[in-house]
Amino acid sequence: MPSYDISALKQLYDTQGYVIVPGLISPSLLPELEAACARAIAKTREGTWPHRRTVGRQFPPYDESKPDSWGVQHVMHPDLGEDAFARWYTSDELVGVVCELLGCRAEDLQMELFNLLINPTTHSFALRWHRDDVRENASEDEEREALGVWHHGVQWNTALRKDTCLFVVPGSHKVPRTPAQCALSSTLEAPVNPLDMPGAVRVTLQPGETVFYNNNILHCATYDAREERVTLHACMGEVRGGPSRARNILQHGLGWMKEERFKETMDERGRRMLERIVRLQESVGEVGYSLANN
Repeated sequence: MPSYDISALKQLYDTQGYVIVPGLISPSLLPELEAACARAIAKTREGTWPHRRTVGRQFPPYDESKPDSWGVQHVMHPDLGEDAFARWYTSDELVGVVCELLGCRAEDLQMELFNLLINPTTHSFALRWHRDDVRENASEDEEREALGVWHHGVQWNTALRKDTCLFVVPGSHKVPRTPAQCALSSTLEAPVNPLDMPGAVRVTLQPGETVFYNNNILHCATYDAREERVTLHACMGEVRGGPSRARNILQHGLGWMKEERFKETMDERGRRMLERIVRLQESVGEVGYSLANN
């Protein structure tokens, strides 16, 4: 049974734009996820896993020529061969919270992104303040209009090590930036001190805790090469989002999800979720990229 009040989650999530939930990895699956993460990180750092987020690029497309990595992409990809990731992504514990936050049934969910956030080994850096699908130079009216669109999706970070990387401005998923906030988030420059942003708070996750957040909340992150980071980073949507979810998801390159060998790695719930994202891919054309890189 959950050690939190699931009925209160959605209200808190809707109000502040994020919520922290403990205990979404079963004790039996945790050792398998730990081992899968260790192997995926090793392959990424030794260069045998090509799908990675590289230091120097905050958003896709990433620069494959850069040696240092801050993320492992596509951890459910059949070439990686780690089925523990898919089993957790479709687990009752995780799906139950997602359904509560989205106000939908499990039968409406579509499979989206699942990546792994890690510490770089030689370059500490920070991601700039941003919203995932609203450009930094949007006018107040453009921002207000974009924030008024409900995309029927949720994003989350699940920490396997203590994680203090994420900073958010609670409630900013509902309102345009103030002039002071714009001044610190309208360029491609990373913050010197994220807490200089008016209203910012640091999100601290203990091992096993998950923060679910609206990806258009104003947020940034710091990456310290001296501190180990092993954080599961994923999102999930539901079919009512339709084409409004396409760009932010499909810009990461999910063509491999259409392969029969990937479908064969899924349980029944996973196959149904997969069918829904494949239909979305086939219904839209070129999607482009949501944000500019520095």
